[in-house]
Amino acid sequence: MRYRGGGGSKPVQAVTGLSLDIAPGETLAVIGDAGSGKSTLARAIAGYTSRSVPRGVEIVGGALEVLGVDVRRLGRHDDDVLALRVGYVPQDAGLVLDPHLTVGENVAVPLFQRERSFSKTLAGGIVAEAIDAMHLTLATIPKYPHELSRGQRQRVAIARALVLDPDLLVADEATAGIDATVRGTILGHLAEVQRRRGFAAFIVSSEIGEVRRLSQRLAVLHRGTIVGMGGIDEVLNDPTHAYVQRLAEISRVRA
Repeated sequence: MRYRGGGGSKPVQAVTGLSLDIAPGETLAVIGDAGSGKSTLARAIAGYTSRSVPRGVEIVGGALEVLGVDVRRLGRHDDDVLALRVGYVPQDAGLVLDPHLTVGENVAVPLFQRERSFSKTLAGGIVAEAIDAMHLTLATIPKYPHELSRGQRQRVAIARALVLDPDLLVADEATAGIDATVRGTILGHLAEVQRRRGFAAFIVSSEIGEVRRLSQRLAVLHRGTIVGMGGIDEVLNDPTHAYVQRLAEISRVRA
C-alpha cells in the first residue's frame, strides 16, 4: 500500500508484505523509528482516510481491507462502517475526547453514533462498565477531561474505544509519554479486557518492552519499509536488518 498523510505530504511506501490478518484475541504490534509511517498506517486501518474525514490519510496505491471493508472506498457518509467495528485510541486522548463533554458523555458518544435513540439509562450502565473495566472510579464519570491526569485521560479514551465491543482495537502509541508505572498499569488493564472480550488488536509502539507484553506478532517498520515480520522472538532472535538488530539489543538489555 502507498499512502500519504493529510495535507498533501509526500507518498510513502509503507506496508509491502505486511499481512493484516489478525485472529480474534491476537495482537499484532508495529514498531518503528520516528517518521516511518506507523501512525499514518494506524489511522488508515481505523478508517481515517481522506475520502471519509478532513485531512485524513490518502491511499494512493495498493490495497487495504479491514474486516472485509475496502478502506480505499470509504466516503464521507461511510465513516461509521468501520467506526462501529474498530476502536481507535490515539497518542493524544484530546483527539477523541471533547473537552466540553463529561467523561461519561465522551465514552457514550459511540453508542449514540450507532443509534441516536439509544436509551440513556442503558447507556449509563454500559459507560459505567467501560469505566470500571479500565479501573477508573465511578466518580470519574461526571468529571471533564481537563480535570484528569494524562494517564486517566488515556484510560478514558480506551474505554470509549471499547464501549461498542469492537472486533478490532487500533492503539497508536496510546501510552507514550506516560510514567512507566502508570503505563504498566494501563497495559495490564488493556490486556485483561482483551482476554475477557477476545477482540483483535493492532498496536503501534516505540517501546519494545510494551510490544513484548501485549503482542504475539511483530512488524518492524523502518523508513517506510517492513524490515522484520513474524513472531516477536523469531524477529528479534534472528535480525536481518541493522534497525532490527538495534531493537534486539535494546530488548536484551531491558530483559
